[in-house]
Parts: sequence; C-alpha cells; structure tokens
Amino acid sequence: MHVVLFGDQHLDSLGGAQVSMRLQRKFLERAGHTVTVVAPRRHGRRERAHDPGHVDLPSTPITVDREYSMSWPGRRTDRFLDLAMTRRPAVDLVHVQADFWGAFIGHRFARRHGIPVVQTMHNRVDVGLAAVTRLHRLGLAGLNVWRRLAMRGIGTPEPGRDGWAFLRGLAAGASAVTAPSTHFARRLEQHGVFDAVDVIWNGIDDDVRDATLSAAPAEREPGRPRFVWLGRMSPEKRLLPFLEAFLAADIDAELEIIGGGGQRAAAERLVAGRDGIRFSGRLTYPQTLARIAAADALVQTSIGFETQGMTPFEAATLGTPSVISDPDIAAELRGGLWAVDAGADEPRRVAALTEALRRAATDILAGTAPAPVAEVAEAFRQSSRTAAMIEVYERVLVRR
Repeated sequence: MHVVLFGDQHLDSLGGAQVSMRLQRKFLERAGHTVTVVAPRRHGRRERAHDPGHVDLPSTPITVDREYSMSWPGRRTDRFLDLAMTRRPAVDLVHVQADFWGAFIGHRFARRHGIPVVQTMHNRVDVGLAAVTRLHRLGLAGLNVWRRLAMRGIGTPEPGRDGWAFLRGLAAGASAVTAPSTHFARRLEQHGVFDAVDVIWNGIDDDVRDATLSAAPAEREPGRPRFVWLGRMSPEKRLLPFLEAFLAADIDAELEIIGGGGQRAAAERLVAGRDGIRFSGRLTYPQTLARIAAADALVQTSIGFETQGMTPFEAATLGTPSVISDPDIAAELRGGLWAVDAGADEPRRVAALTEALRRAATDILAGTAPAPVAEVAEAFRQSSRTAAMIEVYERVLVRR
C-alpha cells in the first residue's frame, strides 16, 4: 500500500514525533510498503540530498533558531501538494501525525481525493499552551476558529473553545485514531475525541538498539553517577526547574544535556561554572541512544504534557533506569525508575525532584539502581509497533 504521512515539522528537525515518523517510514518500507512524507520545508540549515519520498511544502520559519517552520493550509498549498503527488503512486491511506497546520493540510488532501485517514494524536495542546503563555485560553479559542475554517466540510462540525474540542475536530474526519500511550488514549476517549482509540507506542529502531547494546560495556564503568537529560528546551519540558533541583541536590555527579531550543541560553547561565554539567547540543539518533545507554539514569521532567514521553522508553529498552516526574509515564513504564512526587505547585515539585536525584545518585553508587521491566523494553521495538500500525491500516481499508 502507499501511505502518506503528514507532519507539522520536517522530519530532520528536533522532536519525538519526528523521530517516530522517521522510524515508521523506515519500517513500513522494510515491510514492502510505499511511504511519502509531507511536511514544511526547513530553513537555516544546508539542505540534504533530494529524497523522492519527501514532499517539502512551502513554509515560513517560526522560531528564532529557524529549527521549526509552518506551512499555511490553503488553496495555494493544496495546489502545490496535488501537483507534487502526481509524481508519486496512487495513495491508499493518509496517516496524519500532526496537530496543527500539518493536520489541516493532511485532512484537506484526504477529503479532496476520497482517501481514508488514520489520525495519531501526539499533543496535549491545552497543557502545552498553558506552559508557554498566560493567554492560553484565548490561544485555544483562536486555534479552534482556525481549525473550523481550515477543515470546513470535513466530518461533523465540532464546536467548542478548549483543547479537547480542538482534538475532537481533528478526529472528525478520521476512520481510526491512535495514541502513543494508554493514559492518553483513555483521556481522548473520556473527552469524546474518538470512541475507541488504538494504543500504539512510538518505538525504537531495532537495528540501532541492537548495535548500541552490542557496543555498550557489560559492566558499569566506574566514576561519578552519570545523568542525562534530552529534549526540546522549552518551558513545558521544565529544563530550568530541573537544573534548579540538580544544583540544590548538591550531588557529586555528571550531567549531560542533549538538545536545543529557546531556553538553552538561560539554562547555560543558570549552571555557569558548575563542574560536571555539559551541553552537547543536538546529536544524531544513534549518538543520542549511545549516550542514554552510557548514562546511569535518564531524567524526565515534564508533567502532564507528554502523550507518551519517548525518552524514558528508549532508556528502558537500553537498560537505563529513569527519574520520572510525570506519574502517567511512571505507570506506563511499570518499574525501573525513581518516581518524583508531582506536587501541586512548582516549589514542591522542585523539592521532590531534588530528593529523587539524591536517591538516584545514592542507589547508583551502591549498585542498587532499579532495572527496567523487560517486557516493556521488548515491546518498544519499532518492528512490533509498525506491525501493530499496519493492522490498523488494513482494518480501515477493509471498512472503506
């Protein structure tokens, strides 16, 4: 079959959804299917060699570092996309893995051509907006207006002004909806986004995982406890509160911070002159997995925002335990972690994270760190996740 994946961001940009889509494409093609990826064109970096499996839409950069961009959902983009797709095989199914403009563009394309849609929900838009602006309610109202205008005529019109109304509107034109975690799937169902949401985790590249584990030492290398934090440096990820907790913990440990984003400069200022903390910037996928495998513990710090939180699962499948701030992620992992008490306010959360870091450092040095659950590690392989997604695709196509 020919599946077209729609994303909000180019797959070469930083982000868990982008990593997941790259892996889905690889393993779908390995299974014998054709995949086209549609996303905004990147800016500010040297262009990679042309990939006929990518359709890079006209776009505008939307962040200062030009890492992220957007494509406007409208007739001009529709015409550009339709022309580009005439050079590709006939499309069997559209898989929307976007939450904003990419979703609107994908649903519009599917409607024009009478193609069924599978919608994967990646984003708690209400929590994300609340983390970055006090005007989040106004922002959500505006997003819903934009969604209704861009998706006019698709599915049943969905009124409402909050984040769940926005997600219900995205699901209105879908034949199936998937979510990357059980906790998010149940919330989607409870808020009427879709009747039965399929739970399909985002996975880890089987090949890179095996190579990483083969290269890793059999025993822990001596030295101070080694922590790693990685992700987008933006408010909802809580990097700055984490660094405050790390400094307050006053532990003799190493910390590597991987990734980039708008809060990097503030983070570097906060820990300037502190021994053992280094910023590694953006690394390749294999490099990132190697750093996770080499660490004694990964630290996950966002609360309520993640619809899965890929990094703790990547850590688990590499044998690295995690310090987990989000109770939903802790429950999904089922073990192999130090849980942080997600208190009612930020000072209590920082204090709880401080204590968890101390416990983790003590356990690491004592050789009593918890081990990730083996069943979770095995189920996170991308090959098994792609097989599960293909079952959803086939179910949708049979019903067509």
